Amino acid sequence: MRMRKKKWALPFLQEHSEVALQNPIHLKSRWNTVSDQRPIHLEIGVGKGGYINQMALQHPDAFWVGIEKDVNVVCIAVKNFLNQENDNELFITNDASELEQWFDKGEIDVIHLNFSDPWPKKGYRKRRLSSDGFVSKYHDILKENGKIILKTDNKILFEFSVVEILKLYFVLEEISVDFRREEHQEDAITEYEAKFMALNQPIYRAIFKKI
Repeated sequence: MRMRKKKWALPFLQEHSEVALQNPIHLKSRWNTVSDQRPIHLEIGVGKGGYINQMALQHPDAFWVGIEKDVNVVCIAVKNFLNQENDNELFITNDASELEQWFDKGEIDVIHLNFSDPWPKKGYRKRRLSSDGFVSKYHDILKENGKIILKTDNKILFEFSVVEILKLYFVLEEISVDFRREEHQEDAITEYEAKFMALNQPIYRAIFKKI
């Protein structure tokens, strides 16, 4: 469901442009400096930021970058981050199709895809964040042995994603068709994930390593 338009969203993001970057082409090839040499985790489609904000607090030894094109939800993510006491996050308020303009080859350690839009209509499959057009970009910006970590409640999207990612120089490192059957305190629970768990729906998760 589309978030209701917030009149304050864009002015707020512009006011906090030091952490909400619209087009950070000036940081390409400089992200290790920004992260202070910490591993860089990139979440694509952060929504309200529940996952990335929790993970940044839990893992201060990493630097977290979140991409979200909808200003009406990313404004909430940025606002919540500013109320935290950590400084290991940045947000990009733009479309992930521009990835190669912001990141150089081999700059990212881990890419997170959490509950991405499944785009169920056949003609829209290329819009999926796990389609080959996006995955080829992930392969370019990931470091050697870099990883994609994918979580979803959608079985069809999960099966599609596994096939697409394995076609493009990745190997499957881990896979689970009921990830939350056991506790995983190292991995934050997203807002969507909590809803699905309350309905006893399985969470699908896979980790792919670049080769």
